[in-house]
Amino acid sequence: MRHFVFRWLVTTVGVMVASNLRGISYESTAALIGASLILGILNAFVRPILLVLGAPLILLTLGIFILIVNGLMLYWVPSVIGGFHVDSYGSAFRGALVISIVSWLLSAFFRGSDGRVHVLTHHSQIKRVRGRVIEPESRIE
Repeated sequence: MRHFVFRWLVTTVGVMVASNLRGISYESTAALIGASLILGILNAFVRPILLVLGAPLILLTLGIFILIVNGLMLYWVPSVIGGFHVDSYGSAFRGALVISIVSWLLSAFFRGSDGRVHVLTHHSQIKRVRGRVIEPESRIE
């Protein structure tokens, strides 16, 4: 659940940044939140099907076709959410590219080396541990 909320927040920030492009806009914060939620649902359920069906094109174009699929996902969002507007497929393609870059940057910043999302905290004091230290036995030859 925590991973889903993180992905949704990252997508929301990405859609908000992409709305600064010409051809993508939203009328209210609710439309922005709804658009990012619908985009997340489309990416979770429809995008994998399109990627499997488009696998030959993905291989042929060395992955560029994935950007076309991402643009389609963003282009379909306004048909579900009123108050969110994408003027053309070109705008959707550029917006999807921006959303991908923002998602990649934010995920790289908040993701640990184990691949999981970690909440960044700052501890001002280091707790000292009291007890015995067990030294490894030296080898006797």
